[in-house]
Amino acid sequence: MAILHEVGTAPRSRRSGSWGPSNPTVRYGLGRTLSAFGTFLFVLVFNFFLFRVMPGDPIALYTRGRNVDPEQIAKLRAALNKPLGEQFLAYLANPFTGNGPSVKYSAPVWDVILPRVWPTLLLVGTATLLATTIGVWLGIRAGWNRGGKFDRRATSITLFLYSMPEFWFGMIVLIVFAVGIGPFPGVFPIGGLSTPGVDSTSLLGVLDVAWHLVLPVTTLAVIYLAEYSLVMRASLIEETGQDYVRTARAKGLMDKMVRRRHAVPNALLPTMTLVFLNLGFVVGGAITIEKVFSINGLGSLTVDALTGPDVPLLQALFLLFSGAVIFANLVADLLYGYFDPRVRS
Repeated sequence: MAILHEVGTAPRSRRSGSWGPSNPTVRYGLGRTLSAFGTFLFVLVFNFFLFRVMPGDPIALYTRGRNVDPEQIAKLRAALNKPLGEQFLAYLANPFTGNGPSVKYSAPVWDVILPRVWPTLLLVGTATLLATTIGVWLGIRAGWNRGGKFDRRATSITLFLYSMPEFWFGMIVLIVFAVGIGPFPGVFPIGGLSTPGVDSTSLLGVLDVAWHLVLPVTTLAVIYLAEYSLVMRASLIEETGQDYVRTARAKGLMDKMVRRRHAVPNALLPTMTLVFLNLGFVVGGAITIEKVFSINGLGSLTVDALTGPDVPLLQALFLLFSGAVIFANLVADLLYGYFDPRVRS
């Protein structure tokens, strides 16, 4: 009975402490989270001092080329003449709006940024999902049949697309399918996210937005899928030479079972990291595509803030973009450690 008791209780003891501090997964997750938090704190400090070490008079930089009320200039001067420590504490209390309102738009920076988030997420997020699905499928099929006809054609096409500037490709797509060439008229809208006067919340409005997104989403997806396809292909080719793949084949498993159950799950890990990192950059928008297709997203807002320059808006955008990349990188690290025990150990 003592032996049975020991055998029965040992697994429960291990399970009870499976999520404690001694668990490698927990230690790895805590380490990655603390590292991301430290990185974000560094970005906060760097963002605070970056625009304060710029040469010249900051007030003149804020108000250059604008007719600003003297009372507003006096308030800006008083805010910047406060002790640096007091400014830093006020900035930490509200880093997105602690630097004052947007000079160009005369509104709180968050009120300027928030309406631009949805167009960017809709554009770049949709393109990323399409590019991931198609690119991973192309990489799997090309890498598993390395040297075959499909591999040669797919690799040549993806290399060509990967080397093509997205703004140039966007202009070509816009000319051919929106403006029209010769006897072939344009079919899609020239730019914008919706037709003026159409309610975007109605069914007709949703279809209108989808019709406007066809060209910019296709442009981004074509460029992105080339990157995912090449990374997936290289990763799968590396996995096919591993011992566990040879063992699975030696056991008599069908080729498609070896690919689906053994090779592809491990080859997906580098691609998964790349996908999550790119999702972090989604918030930054696609500046060139948004300008080519006249979409008022975060990318075009960044260009407007730089041409000002609108320093409070630039600080908020820089912090938003950095935080998105740090968070996406953290999610990728946690998932990587969860799926790959070698990372945790």
